Amino acid sequence: MTRFRGCIDIHAGKVKQIVGGTLSTDTDTGLKTNFVATLPSSHFATLYKENGVTGTHVIKLGPGCDDAAIEALGAWKGGLQIGGGITSDNAQFWVDNGAEKVIVTSYLFPNAKLDLTRLRQLHDKVGKQRLVIDLSCRRRGDQWIVAMNKWQTLTDTKINKQTLEFLAGYCSEFLVHAADVEGLCRGIDEDLVVALAEWSPIPVTYAGGAKSIDDLALVNMLSGGKVDLTYGSALDIFGGTLVSFDACVVWNREH
Repeated sequence: MTRFRGCIDIHAGKVKQIVGGTLSTDTDTGLKTNFVATLPSSHFATLYKENGVTGTHVIKLGPGCDDAAIEALGAWKGGLQIGGGITSDNAQFWVDNGAEKVIVTSYLFPNAKLDLTRLRQLHDKVGKQRLVIDLSCRRRGDQWIVAMNKWQTLTDTKINKQTLEFLAGYCSEFLVHAADVEGLCRGIDEDLVVALAEWSPIPVTYAGGAKSIDDLALVNMLSGGKVDLTYGSALDIFGGTLVSFDACVVWNREH
């Protein structure tokens, strides 16, 4: 059964909701922000904890985010996943600071090519059960290409059955942001949800474009309950008007 999973996106030390395709590695000149929190990251972590929203991910979007991330992890020890700048050198640090799991993307793709040595090193450091691979992607025709560096750089890796089955040997779940629709609140990439359910042998969470509480039922139907869903900019706790956090919590409790 599809579950609602939470997110805490941190940029420049603050919890934000950002239009995915506008996040640059070099400059924030073109950055489009839907929400900037006045409350600390720990507030959102506590909210998720008190409502049992397991599998919530904390994503550090660039420098200046470590303190806020550590604050969030401290509010729910062992209950949150952490991503953004994760490497084999610092993964254990984040586990020691309370992360349930670490999420990795760009580190696995130096020069935009999948590096199996780095994958194995990270697996050996924290173990399969503590590792989540973020395969956030951009759509190109009828294919999805894994994107790195804040979704600005396309890698050599396509999301398909072969890729997911291979990578599943090293991690316990996948996180997939559909970068082209992330933050736009214009609807999910239904084809990607169907594909992830068909191709992934391990749990997978989809994020991007969700705009209605009905999207939980939609993802449940499209995926046969195999894919979980994250809401971002549409959610009322992030200044949105389209989706009630309380309604998401009720969905999890009733399904």
